[in-house]
Amino acid sequence: MTVQELPGAASYRPTPPPAWKPRTDPAPLLPDPEPHRVLGTEAVAGFAPELLRRLHAELVRGRRYNAQATALTKQGRLAVYPSSTGQEACEVAAALVLEERDWLFPSYRDTLAAVARGLDPVQALTLLRGDWHTGYDPREHRVAPLCTPLATQLPHAVGLAHAARLKGDDVVALAMVGDGGTSEGDFHEALNFAAVWQAPVVFLVQNNGFAISVPLAKQTAAPSLAHKAVGYGMPGRLVDGNDVVAVHQVLSEAVDRARRGGGPTLVEALTYRIDAHTNADDATRYRGDGEVETWRQHDPIRLLEQELTERGLLDEDGIRQAADAAEAMAARLRERMNADAELDPMDLFDHVFAEQTGQLREQAAQLRAELAAEAEGDVR
Repeated sequence: MTVQELPGAASYRPTPPPAWKPRTDPAPLLPDPEPHRVLGTEAVAGFAPELLRRLHAELVRGRRYNAQATALTKQGRLAVYPSSTGQEACEVAAALVLEERDWLFPSYRDTLAAVARGLDPVQALTLLRGDWHTGYDPREHRVAPLCTPLATQLPHAVGLAHAARLKGDDVVALAMVGDGGTSEGDFHEALNFAAVWQAPVVFLVQNNGFAISVPLAKQTAAPSLAHKAVGYGMPGRLVDGNDVVAVHQVLSEAVDRARRGGGPTLVEALTYRIDAHTNADDATRYRGDGEVETWRQHDPIRLLEQELTERGLLDEDGIRQAADAAEAMAARLRERMNADAELDPMDLFDHVFAEQTGQLREQAAQLRAELAAEAEGDVR
């Protein structure tokens, strides 16, 4: 029997279910009209000098790390390196706002965030070197694999955060993505699930103006990427991505909100990619030198140094110490990366499946026999 055949069906008039009504007042979810800033305002006085000096040291180290990794690419020690020069404030703040138990889900450009979180710089570059899997143990460091496919790390972050909440673990996931990644389906699916499940996850969009050569205006007609949060039922925050103190504050508030059960937040950080997309990109074909120079005047290190020196929180000696520490890091990185890696062909079969398949066992045995025969031939 169908619904139409039931007694009284003729007088039945369905009414919209409650889900048709607005579930959330959109006003509190809307981002501010202007990007949130701290540097250059009196709000700086509310931050601990120790935090401000640490942010400065990490920015200086991050800039040197980017420069050294770019040089290693030109020397053939790396296959490719997507530099985050100009975006160091986002990278450093994302790493420093997390507790040890939390998880970072980086994109391919976020090696600096992983290093700022404590990952060995060489391990962070291993994938880009074309060597051994991810290069590090994600579970040990609470840093997911550096993700080359755009935005696929975002649903993973939501899944981990949701699972942690179900288990009762006090864990927050912070997922990083570029403006280009917001055009991928994974971005929208991740935000929708995160909001429905109220998962403890923070999405950080580093809007650096271009998805390789495609400007933001050709990707979206929204007032800002932060406005997209409203459609999914989560707060959107807009922040000056070159103001490291502002980014740290906004992300800290979002992480705290997620940890207290308030659900996800979408943060859009307005920044700029000073270097080319990678060493394989010619950025002069889609942007002018004048545009790049304008953003150099809004450099995150320059902004913070000016603020701290004017307030007497940083002097020439402190600036020199930060530069010397960064140079020492770069020297160690050069020395280790210039050493040829000792490769074991049998590594090909490790960490593929939890339990090796019969086909892989057969292939491993075949390779092992070939290597043994080759070694025996060398001895003879």
